[in-house]
Amino acid sequence: MDKLTAARVFIDVAHSGSFTATAARLEMSRSMVTRHIEAMENWLQARLLQRTTRKVTLTDAGVRCLAQTRMWVEMAEQMQRLHQPDDRLRGKLRITTSMSFGHAQLMPAIHEFMSQHTGIEIDVDVADRAVNLVEEQIDLAIRIAADPDPTLIGRPIAQCASILVASPAYLQHHAPIEHPEDLSRHQCLGYKNFERHVWHLSQAGQHISTDIHCRLTANEATVLLSATLSGHGIAMQPTYLANPYLQSGQLVQVLPAWQPKMMSVYALYPSRKHLAPGVRALIDHLVEYYKANPW
Repeated sequence: MDKLTAARVFIDVAHSGSFTATAARLEMSRSMVTRHIEAMENWLQARLLQRTTRKVTLTDAGVRCLAQTRMWVEMAEQMQRLHQPDDRLRGKLRITTSMSFGHAQLMPAIHEFMSQHTGIEIDVDVADRAVNLVEEQIDLAIRIAADPDPTLIGRPIAQCASILVASPAYLQHHAPIEHPEDLSRHQCLGYKNFERHVWHLSQAGQHISTDIHCRLTANEATVLLSATLSGHGIAMQPTYLANPYLQSGQLVQVLPAWQPKMMSVYALYPSRKHLAPGVRALIDHLVEYYKANPW
């Protein structure tokens, strides 16, 4: 049995705490995961994992072996790259991003990257929630934020402007909106994960924070976009989602002279140490792609 594969399986189980989760992530049967772990324990002459009906945990020997196993796997992979007949990038990258950005902007950039690097596989996890990159073994998170998680390494890859929008039907049947204070008398659609009851707007150095009334809130931008298109109210939307609907006339910009807070799109990863070449190449690609293809 391949010792390098067995070592990778052991590292994955140590993080996931589950043979089943590791089997799903590594796309192998649960029985094969068990065989790899048994092989590791036979080679090292030590019991590495404590199995219970609820969870798999490391034994004392397993804790001692884990760090050394990681180092050995990293060295083995480096040696493999040195002896590859070409310099093509290889491997599987796990990425997490929001539903809206993944659908509207990330997939075209990923398609171009994978066309250039045919040895790369990518698994995209769509999640509008905080994800522990280490525990879930995510290589890269693409997130929109003003201040990214300080525990992660972040590189800005694009700017993300937002605007206020509504459907023509909504605006036709409601009072005019001429100043941010008017928003308090309108139906506004709130994003649960981002200051849903206060909108911060700026114009020529003037800043106003407006309390808004939200009968409808959601934790995902495309859901709020759909509600806006159906005439439910006024929403703050990223331009990468709203622009096509502005161009088609399905949405109208509200208070165009007032600018919501500017955000940045970040590529986030847990550590600079041993950053995989594929991850580094993808980050560089995203920076250049969004520079050449602004929304």
